[in-house]
Amino acid sequence: MSRSERLFDLLQILRRHRNPVRGRTLADETGVSLRTLYRDIVSLQALGADIRGAPGLGYVLRPGFLLPPLMFTAEEIEALVLGSRWVAERADDRLRDAARSAMRRIAAVLPDARRDDIETSPLLIGPGATIPADHVDLTVLREAVRTERKITLTYRDKVGRTSDGIVWPFALAYFESVRVLIGWCELREGFRHFRTDRIVSTGLMEDRYPRRRHALLKEWRIAEGRPPSGD
Repeated sequence: MSRSERLFDLLQILRRHRNPVRGRTLADETGVSLRTLYRDIVSLQALGADIRGAPGLGYVLRPGFLLPPLMFTAEEIEALVLGSRWVAERADDRLRDAARSAMRRIAAVLPDARRDDIETSPLLIGPGATIPADHVDLTVLREAVRTERKITLTYRDKVGRTSDGIVWPFALAYFESVRVLIGWCELREGFRHFRTDRIVSTGLMEDRYPRRRHALLKEWRIAEGRPPSGD
């Protein structure tokens, strides 16, 4: 978690309490040491937050402090709401929680009129196909993609045969009824697609793969006959 995210979380925690909250309680909720918590309090006060209190007595946020409002058009908010609702319905639990948390963060710093647009948006996600359960934590796969690290992978194909290998994962695709990990397989020396519900086990390796994720994704698109992308 970045420092700015931590400060935002601390501010949200203080907003939930009308009475002073002890520093140790705030430190535990934000996952930092008491010394770091005191520094974060000072940082928020320097930004203009009217936080009253002192070490040993507790802290309370006086009403009236607002972060600068984010300005979105009605269509932009509809896009954000629709996207977050799709993720909440179709993605795994961690991404679902992240999508809901992101919308709460955005709503907290929107002007009142735009905040109402989030609450009353008529754009809904319809029921979809049942997604097969995964046997591995997709958080590990996303971390491997994000940090460009190799993974060990045991995979069971559609007829039940299992195989082991080392893969360079560079993308994770979310379809209506299945999720697919895309990577370069060292054993096959080529691009492979792995349905996440057929991954038996996986492990994050310390080794980074020798190519950049962006380059692998570009080569994969060419190999698949897909149009180039601007990412």
